[in-house]
Amino acid sequence: MNDAAPSPALLTLTATPGRLDAVVSALSGASRSQVSAWIEAGHVQVGGVVAGKASLKLRGGEVLTVQVPPPADATVAPEQVPLDVIFEDEHLIAVNKPAGMVTHPAPGVTTGTLVNALLGRMTLPEQSGFDGPDGYRPGIVHRLDKDTSGVIVVAKTVAAHARLAAAFKDRETRKAYLAIAAGAWAAQAPVNVDVPIGRHPVQRQRMTVGGAQPREAQTLFTPLDTRPDGHGRILTLVRAQPRTGRTHQLRVHLAHLGSPILGDTAYGRPSDLIARQALHAQFLTIPHPVTGEALHLHAPIPDDILQAWVALGGVLPAGLEQAP
Repeated sequence: MNDAAPSPALLTLTATPGRLDAVVSALSGASRSQVSAWIEAGHVQVGGVVAGKASLKLRGGEVLTVQVPPPADATVAPEQVPLDVIFEDEHLIAVNKPAGMVTHPAPGVTTGTLVNALLGRMTLPEQSGFDGPDGYRPGIVHRLDKDTSGVIVVAKTVAAHARLAAAFKDRETRKAYLAIAAGAWAAQAPVNVDVPIGRHPVQRQRMTVGGAQPREAQTLFTPLDTRPDGHGRILTLVRAQPRTGRTHQLRVHLAHLGSPILGDTAYGRPSDLIARQALHAQFLTIPHPVTGEALHLHAPIPDDILQAWVALGGVLPAGLEQAP
């Protein structure tokens, strides 16, 4: 019996005229959304060059190489992992996700995720497309990066998932994060960043201002306090209130301001003060999917961020654990 993981299939196609995603979809038989995911992941080449965007126009006759990943395994094992539950009823559960925990299984990550832990204590609804390219996502409404801690909400029914997903899409939610960022800000006043974010054209695991298929992204940043780091730099305690929910949005926007998050190895550099990016989803307000009443959720500031700030000689401002 061979238990080795299935290898990606390699397709070589001759292009017809049209958009890259539409052409590959027609020639391969895969859905257009599936093909777009392959393109975003860097699995499609045109003439030996990795395609940067799904909207690339083809003249016809180009050689297309498509690395088709194996289907995601929709069998996810329940795991008995302790969770810090903030709120729970029969419709949803809100958890204070620890840093280091992936939100849901994906290719290459099938254990130790929040979904594994939740399945260890309940049944989650299977959504349409749950076995798609982004992994197994039952009940998942929004995500936090692996090394971002804080409030995350998961639906326990299909109806609750639909209502919560609509609330996030229609911006009926309010979010507030806490971060420690590099750099001294010129003015101790809120800074509004309104610049689109897209996939990095070369480093496909990263996002960037502009980039491939950029989407609107807005964040309000409020500097709270500054401290020297002892190495000639200034660090700033920042409250971030995103109005949109793009991948890596806060990390990219702060790097765009010249103030990457402390410990963010993708958009800044490692730190001896903290072993991960100093970013915490502290507050989330959502409409309850059944009653419609505002549900205010709060995850206290974690010890590693607190200790990093204290190590700089900083003191948390009064009222920081109160929602903005």
